[in-house]
Amino acid sequence: MEEISRRELAFQYIYSQEIQKYNSRSQVKMFLDCQDVEDTRAREFVKEMARGIKENNEEITEIISKNLKKGWTIDRISTVDLAVLKLAIYEIKYKKEPFKIIINEAVNLAKKYGEESSPSFVNGVLASVVAEKEE
Repeated sequence: MEEISRRELAFQYIYSQEIQKYNSRSQVKMFLDCQDVEDTRAREFVKEMARGIKENNEEITEIISKNLKKGWTIDRISTVDLAVLKLAIYEIKYKKEPFKIIINEAVNLAKKYGEESSPSFVNGVLASVVAEKEE
């Protein structure tokens, strides 16, 4: 199995939860066990992201909606882009990572998993979120 980053693992889990609309501690553990994740730091990161996004989902969704281009709604966003945005916005709002790193990795996830327009879409929404946060 190729080595993937802990952020990519977290994205994969968040994406699966967007599809299933169900999130529990046992789900996270089962996901990590099925992925054969043995790295304790990676496991804890994914658990933290899953818990944080679940607990703050309403606020995160509101932030996404507020930063969409005019005429767009959250329902129009692909599940991949939504999962990438939720992960990145949670990190921007609640973690101490530099915004540039978070946005760069989010855009890379969008390139790898999303549609052709996903990287620029994700970058645009996150740039708007960061600009708003810095005001």
